[in-house]
Amino acid sequence: MDPAEYEKLDRLEDRMWWFGAMHCNLLTLARHFGPSPTGSRMLDAGCGTGGLLARLAADPTAAMVIGLDADETACGRASTKSARPVCRGSVNALPFRDAAFATIFSADVLCHRDVDERQALSQFYRCLAPNGILVLNLPAYGWLLSRHDAAVYNIRRYTRRSAARLLRRAGFVMLYTSYWNMLLFPLMVITRKFLPSRGTVSDVRQYPPAIEVLGRAATALERALLRRGLRFPFGGSLIAIAGKPAEIRERDV
Repeated sequence: MDPAEYEKLDRLEDRMWWFGAMHCNLLTLARHFGPSPTGSRMLDAGCGTGGLLARLAADPTAAMVIGLDADETACGRASTKSARPVCRGSVNALPFRDAAFATIFSADVLCHRDVDERQALSQFYRCLAPNGILVLNLPAYGWLLSRHDAAVYNIRRYTRRSAARLLRRAGFVMLYTSYWNMLLFPLMVITRKFLPSRGTVSDVRQYPPAIEVLGRAATALERALLRRGLRFPFGGSLIAIAGKPAEIRERDV
């Protein structure tokens, strides 16, 4: 990712509504589908500047929380933000032993231009303990590729079906998939596909207070429904949760 984008991410991910919503969604669903959190070992694979990693580190029941990112500057910022160790490395070749983690989180990483999605999923599978879970956030719909994706080096976006197919091919069993950011999806489509481009610049920026309030309210409502098991039929992003089989069994996704 461009250094300027990392700087914006580091400065804004604790304040911008979208990041807060994404982190809360992933944590909420991981607690529901994951193994017992007591003594769990967690990896944030592709942790960026550490916003999600810091939230994982705040869990007092976790035995180990570690981050990994390919960018040296991002690793330093993530370690400072989370007070947890962060390794520099690629998700294509994780530098960890087999079955090292109970839960692996990876937010908007498989879509990156430097990531081989099949190789990364193979590495996630290897490093998960039996009955462990993989928690993914992915950008939705290939037709939504835009200047935002170009700015953050995304080259692919996903549907529920394509994500599930990739995960099953890697050996995972599917536990849950849903789109999210559904209520604001029409605004996202208009902004990215119909308004004049501002050049290769991402949507990560400080929004007016009214937009922040709207974004937080809309995604809080969605999260309340996700907790009740509802799956949204469309949205700007996609959550996929998959398990490494032992006793774990596939669910209707």
